[in-house]
Amino acid sequence: MTPSIPNSPRDGRPGGPAGPEPQTMVGHEGHTMGGHAGHGTSASGREQWRVAVSATLHCLTGCAIGEVLGMVLATWWGWSNGPSIVLAIVLAFVFGYSLTMAPVLRAGVPLRRAVAVALAADTVSIATMEVIDNVVLLTVPGAMAAGLLDALFWISLAFSLAVAFVVTVPVNRALIARGKGHAVVHEYHS
Repeated sequence: MTPSIPNSPRDGRPGGPAGPEPQTMVGHEGHTMGGHAGHGTSASGREQWRVAVSATLHCLTGCAIGEVLGMVLATWWGWSNGPSIVLAIVLAFVFGYSLTMAPVLRAGVPLRRAVAVALAADTVSIATMEVIDNVVLLTVPGAMAAGLLDALFWISLAFSLAVAFVVTVPVNRALIARGKGHAVVHEYHS
């Protein structure tokens, strides 16, 4: 179960600026953080980093599925680098959004709202991951020319996704701290 983020804006839902204050929590050195849980205290900071890592792993899963499927299909079809990268990016977004929408739809949210939640939750994260992933892939000598049976193909892809993960975690943490990005999805998790 993914925790909710205190003080995330939810248009008047509990926990948002227009809703009731979150429960008072004890922060560093016994200070209370009632209503201030997202302001950089050590407890909330650790929780935000934990949620950011979880959100980025979620993003990585969708991106990896899309990247691998896109590269496999493009290689099989004999496509050049440009169309291959575009296909991989499109599929990364499709799978990333789908992984977010599935639990939201299971929570009974209508499709139109689920799409809006997925777009708000994952667009910046997936875009960051895809830019970094593809820049790294393009800079590894021979990676884009490697075939599906070449170790270089898989090692380069794994390396590029690892670098993209490391770069995307702080991006997600910054978004979550502001009640944006993956924070908008948490009210739908059960």
